[in-house]
Amino acid sequence: MNTKTAFPTLGIDAFDSSAEAVYKLLRHEVDGKSRIEKPHKHDFFMLFVVAKGSGTHSIDFADYAVGDHQVHLLFPGQVHRWELEENTSGFQLMVGRRAFEASSNFLRLSFILYRNHQVIDLPVAVFQALCYELEALERELAAPAVDWDMVQLRSRVALQLVSREAERIYEDIGTYRTNPILFRYHALIDIHFKAHKTVAFYADQLNISPNYLNILCKRHLHVPATFLIHNRVGLEAKRLLLVSAQSAKEIAFELGFSDLPHFSNFFKAQTGLSPRAFRNSL
Repeated sequence: MNTKTAFPTLGIDAFDSSAEAVYKLLRHEVDGKSRIEKPHKHDFFMLFVVAKGSGTHSIDFADYAVGDHQVHLLFPGQVHRWELEENTSGFQLMVGRRAFEASSNFLRLSFILYRNHQVIDLPVAVFQALCYELEALERELAAPAVDWDMVQLRSRVALQLVSREAERIYEDIGTYRTNPILFRYHALIDIHFKAHKTVAFYADQLNISPNYLNILCKRHLHVPATFLIHNRVGLEAKRLLLVSAQSAKEIAFELGFSDLPHFSNFFKAQTGLSPRAFRNSL
């Protein structure tokens, strides 16, 4: 029997229980060290804007160095923790699920792609422009009568600044822009990965052959088509092992595996650890 205590999924009302907390801009002022010791996930979108600082921010099991003039993107369902040093200052923009769904199209490409680029270093001028928009957004949200049209406009400008810089820095985002089949493949995996783990299924959805899909992935992403499927399944397995109280067997069935040994073999091939060893290591 699994006795592991699940780490929490925090809703935006954990930070502000007011009726208008669909959008909420919260300042993160650091006085000494700041540490999230137990990993957790949110059911809302968060921008963490770092003016200066150092430390480590772990998002979905990848460690990112905290530095000056950064923006960190955290999407609903992602697991994170951080250890920030004394010199860190910044603030968080927390956006409830409904507002996120309404505004996520303000990113120039789908948010799915930005999960591979959680931390973006910004030039000073772009960072200052982003802070200006977010501070204006904060003032608007604090007004006695909030102008929600203005909130949407400020949000759009802020996210456009971030996405434009991400496209400039990261080559693979341009790859997805010029190869819409690969973007659609990525999006379909995110929807169907629990039930469908063969390249043939996705190739059929895309009206191409499995061989051609594999060629596209190798040519432009430098990995076989199966890698994207297995990577997404493995990520979800790690999230569930970390933040849920489900047994490994229950997780195996949730992810579409026929039995626990099959899941255990898959997970060990992905991580080098058994599900139990991974769970106990964190």
